[in-house]
Amino acid sequence: MSGSLILRVRAALSAIKDPASGRNIIASGAVSGLSADEDGKVRFTLEVPDGDRRAAEALLKAAEDAAAAAPGVTGVSAVATAHSAAKPQQPAKGGHDNPFGLKQKPRIEAAGDQLAGVKSMIAIASGKGGVGKSTVAANLAVALAARGLKTGLLDADIYGPSLPTLFGIDGKPQMRDNKIVPFEKFGVKLMSIGFLLDPDQAVAWRGPMVMGALRQLMSDVDWGDLDILLVDTPPGTGDAHISLIQSKKLSGAVIVSTPQEMALADVRRGVQLFRQTETPVIGVIENMAWLEGPGGSKQFLFGEGGAERAANDLGAPFLGAVPLYPDLRQASDDGLPVAATDHAAATAFDQLADQIAKFAGLA
Repeated sequence: MSGSLILRVRAALSAIKDPASGRNIIASGAVSGLSADEDGKVRFTLEVPDGDRRAAEALLKAAEDAAAAAPGVTGVSAVATAHSAAKPQQPAKGGHDNPFGLKQKPRIEAAGDQLAGVKSMIAIASGKGGVGKSTVAANLAVALAARGLKTGLLDADIYGPSLPTLFGIDGKPQMRDNKIVPFEKFGVKLMSIGFLLDPDQAVAWRGPMVMGALRQLMSDVDWGDLDILLVDTPPGTGDAHISLIQSKKLSGAVIVSTPQEMALADVRRGVQLFRQTETPVIGVIENMAWLEGPGGSKQFLFGEGGAERAANDLGAPFLGAVPLYPDLRQASDDGLPVAATDHAAATAFDQLADQIAKFAGLA
């Protein structure tokens, strides 16, 4: 319950305006140390302007009232800390990661620092939705764990989390030492916002709250020591990808595509994004490459070899192809990744996992 309660409190606090920045107190970073226990008691620290006691007290009271009104909250303990206005600094050179030249690290980079026990973090990305990226990510994680590697899988798709379905998990995570404890199944540590929200709850959040949730999924989860953490990113090349890159923890990226041209155009954009930010592109995987018929015949429903050609054109490694298996879809709906079985697709995922492990220096 605590994890979902924290998210509800964050949503409530985002309605309070920070007079210093003009943004809400969540987006501005004025709220820190937000935690909740199993009894519904909430604690946080609020940074308030120095020099105007009445304004500071009013802001703290508004934040306390907003948090107390969130469903499930039984008590609020908030502490105000004062800050003084500082003169703007000149932006650092090449300052896309720190555009205001702040002395402290950007918050997403600070969140990345919390993953000190993670040896390698790899994004599983796609230029567009509907290419089976999450299914590929889930099976790669299981295949990597089967090799004896300490493996984690983070579902970074805040609007469309699929990890609970793919692994057949419908419970809520526990809290330990003020950290969310990831689920573990098939040898993989698992975390998704889908574990924290009600299944029918729509995530109607703007960018800052989405990025705040991603930071928390990185820094407020007890990932422990991992050889590799796969991050199932949302489709496209948006805020989540930039934030992962800015975290300074991303070791590389794998691009998943189907063979048809409509998907390949977005593959090219995805490859270019990671290259522009100097993130190594491990390679391209072609999913739903063909449908196997009787006697081993192949039906190329979405075109033949398109992802491999796109990879070659871009000078990116082609990691391999995964056929379209109807029972793979059924297994995903049933929460049983085929990489954990003796299904024919398990061999394909094992071969792909081998290449990723070699890239990460784990094979």
